[in-house]
Amino acid sequence: MPTAKGNPGADVSGAGSPNSISNVQAPSGKDAAYENFPVGSWLLPAALRPHIARYYAFARAIDDIADSPDLADAEKLKRLDGYEKAVLGKGRKNQAYDIAHQMHDSLNETGISPDHCVDLITAFKQDITKLRYRDWDDLMGYCLLSAAPVGRFLLDLHGGSNNGYGASDALCQALQVINHLQDCQDDFLSLDRVYLPEDWMVDAGIDVQELDAVLAKDHTSPALRRVLDRCLDATGTLLADARLLPGGLISRRLAMESAAIIEIALQLTRQLRERDPLGPNRVKLSKPDYLWCCAKGALRVWM
Repeated sequence: MPTAKGNPGADVSGAGSPNSISNVQAPSGKDAAYENFPVGSWLLPAALRPHIARYYAFARAIDDIADSPDLADAEKLKRLDGYEKAVLGKGRKNQAYDIAHQMHDSLNETGISPDHCVDLITAFKQDITKLRYRDWDDLMGYCLLSAAPVGRFLLDLHGGSNNGYGASDALCQALQVINHLQDCQDDFLSLDRVYLPEDWMVDAGIDVQELDAVLAKDHTSPALRRVLDRCLDATGTLLADARLLPGGLISRRLAMESAAIIEIALQLTRQLRERDPLGPNRVKLSKPDYLWCCAKGALRVWM
C-alpha cells in the first residue's frame, strides 16, 4: 500500500487533515482475486488496461470506505466527499487522495465522463444511509448507481456500443445481485444491510432476522429460499437482456470479455440455485469452471 505523505494544508475534502493515504483509505483486504469476474483481463487491449486498473482501484477504495466497520458514518461520508472533489479536480491536490487524482488524470486523458465515478460515490454514500430496499425496482435503482457505471466506463473506453448502454446496464445489475446473494448474510450481520426486496420477504412471511436465524438452523429456510429464488428469476431476465451486449460492441476484445462474463454469471446463478448461498462456504466457481466459462464466452465471439 502507498505510504506517501500528503499536505495537510491542501486537503481537498474538507474532512480534516489526513497526513497519509492510510488515514483516508480503509482497505478491506479484498482484491481482484475476490471478484467473481475478470478485472482488466488479457482479453482487453494492453494500452487500455492501466486505465481499467485505475478505475478498479478507485472503485475498490471508495467501496472499502463505505464497508468499513471501523469508521463512523459521518467520517465515511466525509472521506467520500474528498474522493468526489479529487476525481472532479476541485481544490488543491492532497496526496491522501492520490487514487482519485490518478483517476482524474485518466479521465482527462481518455475524455471519459467523470459521471461513471461520481455515480459510484453516490451509491456508496447510499450504502451508508440506506439499509433496506422496499422492492425490486428500488434495488435496481441502487444497482444502476453501484454497478452500471463500471460497464459504462468500459464501453466508453472501448469505443462504445451500437446499442447504447442498456444491455451493459442489465449485465452489471445482474452481477451486483449475484454478489448480494453470495454475501447477503455477511452484509446483514456485519453492516446491517439487506439487499433482498422487502416486499418479497413479506410475501414469504419472513423478515430480515431470518438471515440471522440461519446460523442456528445451519441452513436456509424454505421461506428464505423462495426469496432467493425469486431474485435469481429476476436476475435471469436481466441476463437474457445482457446477451445482446457482445454483438453490439465496437471492440471485439471487449465483446469477448463480456461474453465470458455472461457465461460466468449464468454458471453462478445455476450454482446459487443448486447450493445454499448461506451455507458455510461461499458459493463461487472452481478454477476449472471459471476458465471454461471464459473460454466458452470468448470463443463464441471469436468464431
